Amino acid sequence: MAPLSIVNSPLTLLHDPSSPESEFALEALQLGCRQFEVRRIDLDSSRPSTAELRDLAGRLVGDHVDALVRRGARYDRLGLSLDGADVETVLTTLSDHPELLATPLLDDGTDAMIGNPIQRAEVWAITGRVIDAMDHGVSVLRAA
Repeated sequence: MAPLSIVNSPLTLLHDPSSPESEFALEALQLGCRQFEVRRIDLDSSRPSTAELRDLAGRLVGDHVDALVRRGARYDRLGLSLDGADVETVLTTLSDHPELLATPLLDDGTDAMIGNPIQRAEVWAITGRVIDAMDHGVSVLRAA
């Protein structure tokens, strides 16, 4: 009988260096010694396409799809109200305002998850896949 081998799906971190949550996720995954690809999100060239966002939205776990739109001062200035919005509304909003994409996003090839709250990134680093920390009560990597 052949030895068992565990094949982990490749991890991709959609990372915005200007986001403290995204920086935390990057550091947590590095500390967890996980192999992962970092896809830096910027407004010029490397933002996800609408098709990619649609795919991520379809695999999003842990949050309603409207959580892909980051809330904050810009969201408020635009007068947006997307609580409970459907996929098409979210995609249109992100197409018009790509700077509102919530990061970090971890994609393990099966599921995708937003890294807010930051405890999610800790569980990602431990397990090497998308798992919601709130379901597991884990908080082990935070520096004192």
